[in-house]
Amino acid sequence: MTVTHVTQTSDVLDPVSLHAPVIAWFDEHARDLPWRRPEAGAWGVMVSEFMLQQTPVNRVLPVYEQWLARWPRPADLAREAPGEAVRAWGRLGYPRRALRLHGAAQAITERHGGEVPTEHSQLLALPGIGEYTAAAVASFAYGQRHAVLDTNVRRVFARAATGIQYPPNATTAAERKLARLLLPEEERTAARWAAASMELGALVCTARNEDCARCPIADRCAWRLAGKPAHEGPARRGQTYAGTDRQVRGKLLAVLREAANPVPQAALDAVWHEPVQRGRALDGLVSDGLVEPLENGYYRLPLT
Repeated sequence: MTVTHVTQTSDVLDPVSLHAPVIAWFDEHARDLPWRRPEAGAWGVMVSEFMLQQTPVNRVLPVYEQWLARWPRPADLAREAPGEAVRAWGRLGYPRRALRLHGAAQAITERHGGEVPTEHSQLLALPGIGEYTAAAVASFAYGQRHAVLDTNVRRVFARAATGIQYPPNATTAAERKLARLLLPEEERTAARWAAASMELGALVCTARNEDCARCPIADRCAWRLAGKPAHEGPARRGQTYAGTDRQVRGKLLAVLREAANPVPQAALDAVWHEPVQRGRALDGLVSDGLVEPLENGYYRLPLT
């Protein structure tokens, strides 16, 4: 099986020539992360995938450990109020992920006897789980053959196989087709390839300051062989956080997370001086299901 590059300078790449060096590199250089250990199980893998969305590993690690210590099985989390998931999420950001993970735990408990399902279609049917997460859990937890396309993998494939420095902003049908073509035929090898290519993008073939000297496939990378032509890179995330609605939402949630009882409006008013923005942020939290309004101007994390 061969993959034809889309750049004018590229020839033909044999996918099999990539598998062994990338997997061998991973065997030697993979980080020892708790969700990669056998004892993590499918639930540990699922929790990590929710937490790692848009959040770096170093921030996830302590929250992950605390989460699994408190809720080692989906049923343990499902028994708790969703607000407890939001509370335990802490400052990871994008706290709607906590509600989605809680909803997935409830569905796993109700539909699958408390065990994370093994079938990709069953995983995809869980609330809060999209194509990427379903493929990741099926691959990393159960060793199945799926194309697992996160930003790091997409960047590795764009450079190595198509000679493009950066993948498109959104995953395309062409990328999915390429990822399927690059999958090893043997199931366990395919699962190892998925993890290895992701790690390669995270540690070596990074968005900026890529370290080609450490790359196990530098000698066959289409982008490097073409002279590393520059392309328009991914948009940089805005550096400004202070003064944004996200900051206000975070401050309001922090008050509610730290309170054992419902919080009066006055306690929330005290954390941000500007009433219009504060009201907009609070309304957004209520709309997202992260905060529950009560009578007499009190608020709490959601119980249902």
